[in-house]
Amino acid sequence: MKKIILGLFIVAGLFAACDNDNTPAPNEDTCDYDGLTYTTDQNATTQTLVPDSQLSVQLFTGNNGPDGQPGIEIVENQNFSFFFTTTVIHEGQSGPGRIVLNGTDTYQVTVTCQRAGTQAGQEFRLDVTGNGIEAEFCVQIDQVL
Repeated sequence: MKKIILGLFIVAGLFAACDNDNTPAPNEDTCDYDGLTYTTDQNATTQTLVPDSQLSVQLFTGNNGPDGQPGIEIVENQNFSFFFTTTVIHEGQSGPGRIVLNGTDTYQVTVTCQRAGTQAGQEFRLDVTGNGIEAEFCVQIDQVL
């Protein structure tokens, strides 16, 4: 039941009207390793859906990542209710990404890399958009492969 509720919150967060990069978003210039967050346009208050402590972040620098390319994978590590992959790993780069909920529901999204660490412990920030929404992954890299 907890997995279903978390999945509903994630889907609701991803499909709410968000805009984390435009004024007056409180996280425009800082990351603070929040995890998966979103900001609604109505109140400009950042909400954390999944804290960074519950996410495992792997950066693949060789062709062993998503779709056989360099990329990043972010997994919710307590219930394994979702994972996110993209090959967008360079600052300023945009491209496709994929979120899978409960192992079955797949959502194609557009990803823009805002900050790109290259080593374990460094920050990675990705804006995720799709169907008129915006959410953000702001995480620390746990492992470089």
